[in-house]
Amino acid sequence: MKILFSHLKNYKGAAALAPLCKLVEALLELLIPLFVADIIDRGLGQSDYGAIIFDVCMMIGLGVLGLAFSIVGQYFSAKAATGFSSEVRGALYKKLLFAPSEVTDKIGVSGMITRMTSDINQMQNGLNLALRLFLRSPFIVFGALIAAMTIDLKASLVFAAVIAVLFIIVIIIMKITMPKYGEAQKKLDDVALAARENLTGARVIRAFGAEDDEIESYRQKTSVLAMFQDKAGAISALLNPLTFAAVNLAVIALMYVGAIRVEAGVLTQGAILALYDYLSQILIELVKFANLIVTVSKSLACGKRVADVLSEKDGLEVEDGEKISNHYIEYNGVCASYGLGGDALKDVSFTVERGETVGVIGGTGSGKSTLINLLPRFYDVREGFVAIDGKDVKTYPLSILRKKVAVVLQRAALFKGSIEDNISLGENVSEEDIDFAVKAAQATDVVEVKGGLNAEVEQSGRNFSGGQKQRLSIARALARKPEILILDDSSSALDYATDLSLRRSIANLGYTVTTFIVSQRTASVRNADKIIVLDDGKVVGVGTHDELLKSCPEYLEISLSQEKGGAV
Repeated sequence: MKILFSHLKNYKGAAALAPLCKLVEALLELLIPLFVADIIDRGLGQSDYGAIIFDVCMMIGLGVLGLAFSIVGQYFSAKAATGFSSEVRGALYKKLLFAPSEVTDKIGVSGMITRMTSDINQMQNGLNLALRLFLRSPFIVFGALIAAMTIDLKASLVFAAVIAVLFIIVIIIMKITMPKYGEAQKKLDDVALAARENLTGARVIRAFGAEDDEIESYRQKTSVLAMFQDKAGAISALLNPLTFAAVNLAVIALMYVGAIRVEAGVLTQGAILALYDYLSQILIELVKFANLIVTVSKSLACGKRVADVLSEKDGLEVEDGEKISNHYIEYNGVCASYGLGGDALKDVSFTVERGETVGVIGGTGSGKSTLINLLPRFYDVREGFVAIDGKDVKTYPLSILRKKVAVVLQRAALFKGSIEDNISLGENVSEEDIDFAVKAAQATDVVEVKGGLNAEVEQSGRNFSGGQKQRLSIARALARKPEILILDDSSSALDYATDLSLRRSIANLGYTVTTFIVSQRTASVRNADKIIVLDDGKVVGVGTHDELLKSCPEYLEISLSQEKGGAV
């Protein structure tokens, strides 16, 4: 948890002043019963009205002063808690953006969102309450015990007994509930994942009439979450009644012992009332402390989940290395996996020279996307190496490597903003470069139809068609003028005429660019300088279109099947 509290360093002052103010408030509160006792014994008992007026004025003054310290304490605790949660959320967001893909794959989108929202909100609430009560409540409890001891040592034994019993109750319940709250947050991840999938795929669900099935599935997941929360909540709910029962039994014991002591002339009536007030203060503070424990239990469970992510390694390490290849790009004995079993790529080797256009083709699940994901180090190889410009990609700082490589992913992604914002994403791109990229990507008509580069792009680009999003994604890649351009099945939503124009345009950009075209269409790769054919993670053919038709049965099968279907 140290990694979390390191984000509290900018709010150390507020975090220290909050409990300090609450301690002063608690001290002032502990003085009130003494003035009450004095009113009973001296004011009313001896008809000393001056003492009554003095004691009442002192109590009012202490109350106003205590209120002031309480407000200031609440302000500083809120400032520290909100500042802390803001910094943790920012650190978590940065961590998730820079984390290796295997880390974010393991957590999942729903898990990342839950950690950034629900988990951090729980942490904020826990810290806010802890700064206000974690010192104040124990201080009043033990302060009331000490005050009771100064009034009457024998009567104070009742206080010591009830405090010991209540702390045992709190510790037992805390140990039981903390793991349950952690499990509940995991179940919340499942609920968030189900909601995200169902809402994203709402049209598919409606098209297949599966609304009732998905509603039932979602209901089951929320029922499991509710069950875990109910179990933890039921155990936590025992705190208040057990606390009240223990303190009320202590009140009975105090009245019994006090009555005997008053009868013996050892205690005064005012002293008994003061002891009762102190016992009431203990009751109130222990109820607060019990609620604090419940909230802190939730916060610690959530905090552990966030800390686990923040403890993951920061991005990918950059290694030292010399030139290991005489080719511009080389895959040498590459094996790669996603940590879920077998290798997605098996002993892949080939070379590419600068300026070549390389086609990558194969069936579904053959490893095409995995192959090109290794170039910008979205994933690392398990064996072998991938080299660019003669050097292992692991020796490049990621900022430099990813300026060399531009990727247009299979699923086009647009972000809320303007068309220009989306094309210049992450780069200071000139208007001339944007115009050039738009024309090269065959997206001129898209920009014109939408009203220019300042036209609004809604969340996930939902006001654009699939083909429009693909062309703008290609324009984004071309605008940075990369050395290596990867098109991962990025023209699947384009008609054949537009796809052909796009390929011709990319082939005549006017500067040297090495292009990888990943596709399931032979038409998209047939004019490539080199075509790599994958099957079940292995390279089964390398050559031109004509060469592969003669030497590679897998390529011939793909080509013939598409000719029959009119896809070539």
